[in-house]
Amino acid sequence: MLAAMSTAMDASVPVAEQEDGTVNILGGKKVAVVFVLGGPGSGKGTQCSNIVEHFGFTHLSAGELLRSEIKSGSENGTMIDSIIKEGKIVPSEITVKLLQEAMIKSENDKFLIDGFPRNQENRLSFENVIKISPEFVLFFDCSEEELVRRLLGRNQGRADDNIETIRKRFRIFEESSLPVVQYYDSKGKVKKINAAKPIPEVFEDVKTIFQSYGPKAA
Repeated sequence: MLAAMSTAMDASVPVAEQEDGTVNILGGKKVAVVFVLGGPGSGKGTQCSNIVEHFGFTHLSAGELLRSEIKSGSENGTMIDSIIKEGKIVPSEITVKLLQEAMIKSENDKFLIDGFPRNQENRLSFENVIKISPEFVLFFDCSEEELVRRLLGRNQGRADDNIETIRKRFRIFEESSLPVVQYYDSKGKVKKINAAKPIPEVFEDVKTIFQSYGPKAA
């Protein structure tokens, strides 16, 4: 699949200079950020759980952060809910702000950001506001046919697991997210995983990529 791919910062947030000269919003901690991307049904969530367990990363899902903010009943959450119900895309600044807050609250210095950036606007907003470039993008590569087979067969009762909706979701991923993968690939920052293999075999490949981060601290 990969081969076929042709805000101002909140003044209250502490900033400090990184070793590479960039300034981030985490008080000067040296932070490792890995973006995790893949089509619907590619197994990102399962493998993120494995990485958290074995390598001690904090797993942040942009979608989960948005849903949690809506459930909180906050003014911000109400606004997000209205945007989604109107069928509009949540502005990048809102999603990045939620990611920023979650990273600041965490005592960790290793983050998996799952399902983000969804598009080039997300990418630019993250790098401009948070001032951190990812270590790399972990890309779970899988054919559309295999993803359709998995989603139709997982039997979780999700209303969006019908073939037309699945293919539409895949088209959106191709049009919006693959250019992000292509951008980072041009910078030598993509680690591609064959996600069509069985889960244990996929994790063996993932472990090879993350071995330099060492095992999770006891």
